[in-house]
Amino acid sequence: MNTALAATVVLFQLVSAHGAPASASTAGGLTWNAPKGWTVAPTGYSMRVVTYRVPPAGGDAEAGEVAVFFFGPGQGGGKQANVDRWVRQFTPEKGSAAPGKPAVLTGAAVPVTIVTAEGTYASGMPGGALTPKPGWALRGGIAEGPQGPVFFKMVGPKKTVLAATPSFDAFLKTLKKG
Repeated sequence: MNTALAATVVLFQLVSAHGAPASASTAGGLTWNAPKGWTVAPTGYSMRVVTYRVPPAGGDAEAGEVAVFFFGPGQGGGKQANVDRWVRQFTPEKGSAAPGKPAVLTGAAVPVTIVTAEGTYASGMPGGALTPKPGWALRGGIAEGPQGPVFFKMVGPKKTVLAATPSFDAFLKTLKKG
């Protein structure tokens, strides 16, 4: 086997084993660039634009994920309805912080509302079976795209989400119209 073919086989195996690298994406009239270290994960739901895997923080057994949703113009519900739904997916635990009040992300080129919550996360599709995930957290962003809202929802073990928060916020600041 020649060197170029061998290198291609090794590269293919690495990508297959670790997911494709994160790349620029678009939805709702917005474009963005995912941080280095995030990989594109299989998206098992038709309503998701893309799912990114966020590497676990030291000591966490599971990775986090950032799911990006766009339902179309006038679809997906209002901002407050989504904030309320995301927060309701968490049951407070002893020592967990209360959900943060929605706030506007500063320094973003497009308006983005930030949502935070932590506790036991009810993982799964609404109306389907839910799996409780204790010690998890959420940092979400609802961006006002020209074609409608685009939803960015990061969930995972609390330590992973807290460690990835600066990258997540920087990610949201890459949002541009176009």
